[in-house]
Amino acid sequence: MVDVLLGLQWGDEGKGKIVDYFAGKYDIIARFQGGPNAGHTLYVNGQKVVLHTIPSGVFHTNTLNLIGNGVVLDPVTFKKECEKVTALGIDLGKNLFIAEKTHIIVPTHRALDKASELSKGQEKIGSTLKGIGPAYMDKTGRNGLRIGDVLSADFKNSYEKLKAKHLQLLANYNFSEDIAEWEAEFWDAVEFLRGMNIVRGEYWLDQYLKAGKKVLAEGAQGSMLDVDFGTYPFVTSSNTISAGVCTGLGLAPKWIREVIGVTKAYCTRVGGGPFPTELDDETGEKLRQAGHEFGATTGRPRRCGWIDLVALDYTCMLSGVTQLVMTKSDVLDEFSTVQACTAYEIDGQQTKEMPFNICSVPIKPILESFPGWSEPTAKSNSYGTLPKEMKNFLSFVESYLGVPVQYVSNGPGRDQILEK
Repeated sequence: MVDVLLGLQWGDEGKGKIVDYFAGKYDIIARFQGGPNAGHTLYVNGQKVVLHTIPSGVFHTNTLNLIGNGVVLDPVTFKKECEKVTALGIDLGKNLFIAEKTHIIVPTHRALDKASELSKGQEKIGSTLKGIGPAYMDKTGRNGLRIGDVLSADFKNSYEKLKAKHLQLLANYNFSEDIAEWEAEFWDAVEFLRGMNIVRGEYWLDQYLKAGKKVLAEGAQGSMLDVDFGTYPFVTSSNTISAGVCTGLGLAPKWIREVIGVTKAYCTRVGGGPFPTELDDETGEKLRQAGHEFGATTGRPRRCGWIDLVALDYTCMLSGVTQLVMTKSDVLDEFSTVQACTAYEIDGQQTKEMPFNICSVPIKPILESFPGWSEPTAKSNSYGTLPKEMKNFLSFVESYLGVPVQYVSNGPGRDQILEK
């Protein structure tokens, strides 16, 4: 069977650590969407490691890892990431596989991303400028290049054809970028890619599932960034909810069993877009500093606010979440009062539903307060020994969402996860 693990907020929920924690229970970890703007942070033997494309089970020697067709892969970023992982003693030739239908980010995708973002002026969406959006646009526009194409003798011609199309688009933006250095790195990385395990992902997975193997599907970004159901247009370019697992890996819905949703004990967001519970004040800055809320990939400071249960209920509904993991609970140790958004007030009316266009309506979050806990949660070695006030907070979240908080992460260490 396939279990799914995904983020329920705007990304940065700590999914990498959670996948790493669960990985030993599975035979295969499969990444099903997103690009190298993902930053899944792990701590391996006390050393911080940030993964961008490689699934987070790579440090478990008995686990296979698949980059699925729903991902867009930047060969340059991927090569550098592989080199870092290999330097830590991991043999990627044995445990990393790439679906041949995975789309490729080419240098001109990055230039297009930059040109598009600059053209938006004050309405820019906060793109990481890594070429992800343009790569997905070429995928849906039926112009894209895929991993399987690098094995073709005609790949260079296909690349030049796509590049010419992109240069024409860049001219329409009245934008130019010197990509010579990017291209040199790209072709070096393509040669590296040709030596990787490129597989027919859908058949590869089906073979293992029929043999009774257990698969954990790993998402990137967060559910509120889903291209269909997120805070459009301030979203990513792929389906980040559980429905994306089937198309992103090529497997049937019948295989999916548990859907494990990851949420912080508060909320963060990177880049532009609506954020109803954002705290643009001293409390928000205190959350940012206590939680070290700076992007794992970009280093950008994250916007911070209280947990949004309206949004969380929405994403649990969309993905059919069966159990929750709450991360960074220890960050709230420093607060005498903790708050949670339980409803939105829009035009004088309260609602617990997500509006059609969250960008166009003024939202006042209705907040409920809870007493903080005086003792550090990092000292707890079991769910039962967590502070009473924190368990009351967790019980309220469970009751509101109708989904059990099955795991609580109470620190950055690999072993700092408490099961209920």
